[in-house]
Amino acid sequence: MREPSKPWGPPAQLPFYLMQLRKLFTEYGRLAMEEIYQKPFQTLMFLIRDWSYPYEHPYGLEGGKQFLEKRLQVKLHQHEELQNVRRHIHSCFSNLGCFLLPHPGLKVATNPSFDGRLNDIDEDFKKELQNLVPLLLAPENLVEKEISGSKVTCRDLVQYFKAYIKIYQGEELPHPKSMLQATAEANNLAAVAGAKDTYNKGMEQVCGGDKPYIAPADLERKHQELKEVAMKQFRSVKKMGGEEFCRRYQDQLEEELDDIYANFVKHNDGKNIFYAARTPATLFAVMFAMYIISGLTGFLGMVSIATLCNIVTGLALASLCTWAYVKYSGEFREVGTLIDQLAEVLWEQVIKPLGDNFIEDTMRQSVTNSLKAGLTEQMSQHTRLKTD
Repeated sequence: MREPSKPWGPPAQLPFYLMQLRKLFTEYGRLAMEEIYQKPFQTLMFLIRDWSYPYEHPYGLEGGKQFLEKRLQVKLHQHEELQNVRRHIHSCFSNLGCFLLPHPGLKVATNPSFDGRLNDIDEDFKKELQNLVPLLLAPENLVEKEISGSKVTCRDLVQYFKAYIKIYQGEELPHPKSMLQATAEANNLAAVAGAKDTYNKGMEQVCGGDKPYIAPADLERKHQELKEVAMKQFRSVKKMGGEEFCRRYQDQLEEELDDIYANFVKHNDGKNIFYAARTPATLFAVMFAMYIISGLTGFLGMVSIATLCNIVTGLALASLCTWAYVKYSGEFREVGTLIDQLAEVLWEQVIKPLGDNFIEDTMRQSVTNSLKAGLTEQMSQHTRLKTD
């Protein structure tokens, strides 16, 4: 399931082994073909050791090919189950092979203290092993892993391992449907991870750690563009599980992209000098306003209100000093976050609305005065014309 070329070492009684094989992988392959309409596995090689009939089929790949073709022939007199096994193997694997290995020697089989010394291994076995290892591991023979017709990256492979570990934790082999569901889950999670990686790389180019501050409107526009690219990439990947099953992971991807965007927004805001100075500016504004109000109410004899304003001024000053210490030392970050949040509320709910209203009133008054001045000037000119 996870390897493009899988060598298996069945015993010489190949029909019995095929019966066992049929119980799991061929059924999984049948279910998978209903999903993706192509062969689910890439290469299967039967590795048969202790081959005792080199006079019928010689050692190595060529002899194994002859033996496998003979064993996988579908004949009328065979049991129906054996016929189905042979058909399923051909339909589930893109490539089939077989390699015949001789016995490694009596010293290997009967000596309990055998420690792997080459001198104790038969020459025929070592000779055929030198042919087998390059066949499996030579760079030109390595095959990229594919699942559902798509190349599997290292990041994708991690998702498949996680999914298969879950279903293989028991003592018994899992049901083929469970394997198929685990593959579909890993397939969709890998597509989600790939789409998120594309989005992250794009956003890093826009507002990464070494990028300057970008206007929020431009960041929002870039987010929408990259989000659409990521969603198209997710939808373009071949996935298993059906439309309804994949929809869940598409919704999950959208939520995760929005969460990532929120983190980029915070990171971008941190680069804004005025945003970074919002907390001290808010606390300074509170202290200044309370100082003025305290002075006025004290002058008017409202001592209780003046005292309350002084207390608020002291709290704002203490908060400002604490905030400065947190930013300088990096300690008590929770306290600093709490002060930032409090300043944010004051800024958004009190100072900013008052400032907006003040600016709006000032502009309205300026426009009104300009209109009055213009009308007065026009009336004066009209009066002078009449007089003349």
